[in-house]
Amino acid sequence: MKKLEDYILTIPDFPEPGVMFRDVTGVLDSAEGFQLAIEELYKLLEGVDYDIIAGVESRGFIFGTPLAYRAKKKFVPIRKKGKLPRETVEQSYDLEYGTATIEVHKDSIQPGQKVIIIDDLIATGGTVGAAAKLVEELGGEVAKMIFMIELEGLNGREKLKGYDVESVVKYPGK
Repeated sequence: MKKLEDYILTIPDFPEPGVMFRDVTGVLDSAEGFQLAIEELYKLLEGVDYDIIAGVESRGFIFGTPLAYRAKKKFVPIRKKGKLPRETVEQSYDLEYGTATIEVHKDSIQPGQKVIIIDDLIATGGTVGAAAKLVEELGGEVAKMIFMIELEGLNGREKLKGYDVESVVKYPGK
């Protein structure tokens, strides 16, 4: 039986020399790989009390919506600034070369609701850290953060200290 790692493609020297790019499209290219990814992510939620699954644009949508469907939970999209039509709250965060802003509908999370935040990959933790601030600004509680891939060499877990963080596959380095 294949493991999830068997579906994740490694592209050396992309986008620059020395980087080992972990490509999740190999998971999506296979019905079995995609099903395995959802099942492995779902296992990370066993025993966790939560109301909502919130996915970070865009790959958090790909993996978060089937999880929400499987768990019979609401899905909340966390999007790049300017993509949501109703009133939003926003949070900016640092990138390697600049800043970015994400937002969520102001009425999508109610005070006291417990939220799972999902993205495909944790690298530096900046994006998901900003997502957690959005959840908390609306009065929600981050119950857990889950990822398919963790790049341990970028220390994203350190930035998310105090949160329950779990990933399916861990790679050393960048």
